[in-house]
Amino acid sequence: MQIRLNSRAWRGVMVAAAIVTGGALAVAGRAVAQQQNFDTVQIDTVKVRDNVYMLVGAGGNTTVFTGDEGLLVVDTQFAPLSTKILTAIRAISQGPIRYVVSTHMHGDHIGGNEAISKAGRTRAGGNVVGDLGAGATGQAAILAHENVLNRLSAAPAAGQQAVPFALWPTETYFGKKREFLFNGEAVQIIHEPKAHTDGDSVVFFRKSDVVATGDLFTTVMYPFIDVANGGSITGEIAALNAILDITVPSNVNEGGTMVIPGHGRLSDEQDVIEYRDMATIVRDRIKEYVKRGLTLDQVKAKKPTLDFDPRYGTDTGFWTTSMFIETIYKEMVAMNPPPAPASRGRKGNQTQKGSGE
Repeated sequence: MQIRLNSRAWRGVMVAAAIVTGGALAVAGRAVAQQQNFDTVQIDTVKVRDNVYMLVGAGGNTTVFTGDEGLLVVDTQFAPLSTKILTAIRAISQGPIRYVVSTHMHGDHIGGNEAISKAGRTRAGGNVVGDLGAGATGQAAILAHENVLNRLSAAPAAGQQAVPFALWPTETYFGKKREFLFNGEAVQIIHEPKAHTDGDSVVFFRKSDVVATGDLFTTVMYPFIDVANGGSITGEIAALNAILDITVPSNVNEGGTMVIPGHGRLSDEQDVIEYRDMATIVRDRIKEYVKRGLTLDQVKAKKPTLDFDPRYGTDTGFWTTSMFIETIYKEMVAMNPPPAPASRGRKGNQTQKGSGE
């Protein structure tokens, strides 16, 4: 199905939902959602494999994985779109929604968690059902890395509302990954630390050969490095390399493993390679300028993103090219601090020897 989407329009919506500190990100997503007119938003369904679909709307892309045991949904966009998303899901399958996976904490990816999870039911047995009754299976499980729960459950900043409990993960994992068999297929939820945030997960459907990346990879903007929530350009590049460790191309680097980005069109390995190369080249340029002692204004004047700006750059909105450069610059300065001025002894032209001399 053809995708009908104005990427510039929803890019501003997405970042507006993300560029706040702490758990207020999800609240910001709800606030932005209240200011948008979602009545005209159309949910487009893209068939990726026989049992994997991508839903494109006004938030982060949603992945739907189907089979005899039920459905697994990755990311749920904005809350006001929940009815439309559920309608699109039911057009794919009438099976029970068993799992909702949140790739990270931003409001445009978790806004529909409550509605989508309550439309499903999880599986349980033994003492769990005996102790909790219907409450044990009354909704689909919401899975995420534990850092997502830590961020969402943290005390809100001054002037911010708490993130609703219904949006929080009901199950978390720690460490590198969580993996399980579902619909006869191995599903791996892999943590990529300190990248876009500190709670990012990649979801890999091994038999279907499909990867859902969340906002670690998009096709429409420079990587949003949410420093306030543990993000870094170093971790972002490492995460992109980790995705490339999973993907396998078909012919001349086209096709093969399908990659569902956080925002933008359906992709493959070559798209991720280009995005990784862009992030690495810009990072390395700024790193070199920092080593030369250039100030932030001098680095910006060098235009280290110039050759990538037509595709990813913008001077308006909440995540501009200038902000991308500044974020990398500050990280490179922290990693490569300028040498401290040499201390001087009693004689002005003599420096004291350090312990390493």
